[in-house]
Amino acid sequence: MLRVGLTGGLATGKSFVGRTLESLGCHLIVADELGHQVLAPGGEAYAPVIQAFGPGVLAEDGTINRKKLAADVFDHPDRLALLSSLVHPHVIRREEEWMAKVAAEDPHGIAVVEAAILIETGSYRRFDKLILTVCEDWQQIERAVSRGGMTEEEARKRLQRQMPLSEKRKYADYVIDTSGSKESTVEQVRVVYHSLRSMK
Repeated sequence: MLRVGLTGGLATGKSFVGRTLESLGCHLIVADELGHQVLAPGGEAYAPVIQAFGPGVLAEDGTINRKKLAADVFDHPDRLALLSSLVHPHVIRREEEWMAKVAAEDPHGIAVVEAAILIETGSYRRFDKLILTVCEDWQQIERAVSRGGMTEEEARKRLQRQMPLSEKRKYADYVIDTSGSKESTVEQVRVVYHSLRSMK
C-alpha cells in the first residue's frame, strides 16, 4: 500500500483535492476530523486540554469550543506547542491505525492523509509521497473569508504565521495548483493519481 500525505496552506484546496482523489479510488482520512474526535468529550485529549487551558475553553454544552481554544493559543507559541503535544500524538496514532487497516483490506491501495501541518511537524516523513496544494496569497485570503468564520484580518494573520508555500514546495513530490478552474485542478489530480497508481 502507498502512504500519501496531502498538505497545503490555508484555503489552498486540500479538501477538494482530497475528495477528488477519493472519487478516483484512493482511501482518504482527514486529520482535522480526527482532531475533532480526540477533543470531543471522552476523547483522548479532552481532559488533558481542559486541565491545561482551564474550563474557560468549554462551551455551554460541555464540549471544547475550538474557536475559543484557537484564540487562546494563536499569539502564544508556547501554548500552541502545549496544545499540539496534547492533541497530535493521538491524531497520528489514529492515522497509523487507519492506514494499517487500509493496508490489510487493500494491500495495493493508496491511503491519503489530508493534514495542514505535515511538513512543519516533520510528519511528512511517515509517507511515501507528499502532495502539496498551492494558489495565490490573495486567493487564500478570499477563500478563507468566503467560507465564513474568519475576517480578512484574521486570514492575513493566519497566513503570516504559516510556512510559505514556496518553502513547502521543496518537500513536495507533487504540486497541484488550484488557482485556476476546478476543471484544471481535477485534471492535475488525475495526472497525480495515475502517477501514484503506476507505482503499485
